[in-house]
Amino acid sequence: MYFQIIFKIQDNIEKELSSERSKMDITFVLPARCISYIISLTTPRDASRLSLACPAFKSAADSDSVWEKFLPSDYKEIISNSSSISASSLMITSLSKKDLYFYLLQETGKKCYMVARGLSIAWGDSPQYWNWLSLRKSRFPEVAKLREVWWFEIIARIETRILSSKTNYAAYLVFKFVKSRQGFDARPIEFDVYFEGSNNHKRRSALLDPPTNVSPQLSQDRGDGWTEIEMGEFFNKNGDDGTAVCKLCESGSVQKRGIIIQGIELRPKYGK
Repeated sequence: MYFQIIFKIQDNIEKELSSERSKMDITFVLPARCISYIISLTTPRDASRLSLACPAFKSAADSDSVWEKFLPSDYKEIISNSSSISASSLMITSLSKKDLYFYLLQETGKKCYMVARGLSIAWGDSPQYWNWLSLRKSRFPEVAKLREVWWFEIIARIETRILSSKTNYAAYLVFKFVKSRQGFDARPIEFDVYFEGSNNHKRRSALLDPPTNVSPQLSQDRGDGWTEIEMGEFFNKNGDDGTAVCKLCESGSVQKRGIIIQGIELRPKYGK
């Protein structure tokens, strides 16, 4: 509705002012703060359309005052829980609110979440098994690189209250291999996604590095230099289910090396 009102005001002004020279832009009629407020009452889709369709509205439509209205009230908590303190502070201060919105949320406004440094990795604090290093194409200051283990286990725990309610979520392991990898084409990894304290486990297994002639290929290129594989899914009804646990494990039957873990991402899954 507000989206239509803005364009109607602009249209009426142009109709009333016949001279090309005297045509006025709506930004001369309404203060920028007023325009930003009206746009903030629309939707992220409408604000994006206004920014592209009407140069006069671009500054107002892209402003932090508009996009902060679209962000969830707990967006600072979401960022701080999914990355280190220094990284979260930098992200909040360096990104515009519009960029932050699309970093955290999908166009529908549903929350996405990635656990990175907060992962629980078996032997993850032992430098002889895992290294934490910086990569240029990572969203986070540090990622975990496997040197060598037999027991491969990674767990992420996410409080459901920080996710969008009445939403079906899927969990994805986000990773990449180095050239000298070993062990991930030999034994499948077991994935398990469930609510903590629940007996309703829906386990699945898959090779992380299957031969190219094996079908289907469950791992997918994300287009950002990383690969992902779906671990499982759950329905977040009201956000009061406690803690969602996303676990992957291979119980030490094969030596493994040469994988880099960026994190475990939760995002809404549609089509069901």
